Amino acid sequence: MNTTVTSDMHVVIITGASDGIGAEMARQLAQHDGAKLALVLAARSAQGLENTAVQCRALGAHCLVVPTDVAQEDQCRSLIAQAVAHFGHIDTLVNNAGVSAQALFADVEAQDLHWYQQLMQVNLWGSVWCTHAALPHLQARKGRIVAVSSLAGLIGVPGRTAYSATKFAMTGFFEALRLELAPSGVSVTTAFPGVVLTQIRYHGLNAKGHAAGSSGLREDKGMSVAHCVRLIIAGMQAREREVVMTTAGKFGRFIKLFAPSIVERMVMNALKDEVKPR
Repeated sequence: MNTTVTSDMHVVIITGASDGIGAEMARQLAQHDGAKLALVLAARSAQGLENTAVQCRALGAHCLVVPTDVAQEDQCRSLIAQAVAHFGHIDTLVNNAGVSAQALFADVEAQDLHWYQQLMQVNLWGSVWCTHAALPHLQARKGRIVAVSSLAGLIGVPGRTAYSATKFAMTGFFEALRLELAPSGVSVTTAFPGVVLTQIRYHGLNAKGHAAGSSGLREDKGMSVAHCVRLIIAGMQAREREVVMTTAGKFGRFIKLFAPSIVERMVMNALKDEVKPR
């Protein structure tokens, strides 16, 4: 155990912390809590993690960098074990790592369909494995779990059959887990960002399972990463069940029950013309 970290320090594990929402969440937490915070930063990019760690250490936070591919169960469990060995406890687990995808199902060839399974491995199973390994430590501290899902995990989006499937799965898993853990004092907050101005869609997969290099969504009204993270942190700290971030998302979620055709039109309007079903 790192003797510079005491039992009253808040230890937070963030997956997908090399850029985007994860890196910004680490920075905002460090800016707010400084020396009272210990961050465990995980992602595949070691250099990206080091960049995030340098920024957070400059704000006074303790940081442990653990390069991790959450698609591998052993690496997820090793991440949690290293966090506990280094800092002694865990207070919060943020399941943020994820991969996006944009492809019409009819355009995916049979030999390429395996990447649907790979996407589920990252987006769902990475969260499941990390959460399972961290659970006893979180229960000991009456800690917090955060799952970063998507509005595509509440409303199906054309061209995002794979991504929506993974995010709907996350939504269901963490909703059920929230009820299971309520007696233990561990909170589960699921965040549902809409279009956030990160590179996730550009790094996401196309019909061939390769990096798309572009976004299929209109981004002129996208939310800044900083604002998205502020909403997630506020929800986490208040131990809210869910954080639905946009008015359209809140409206769409409930109107879907009574007038699904309206929601379908809203979704289609959010797509660029070149990626709409033809």
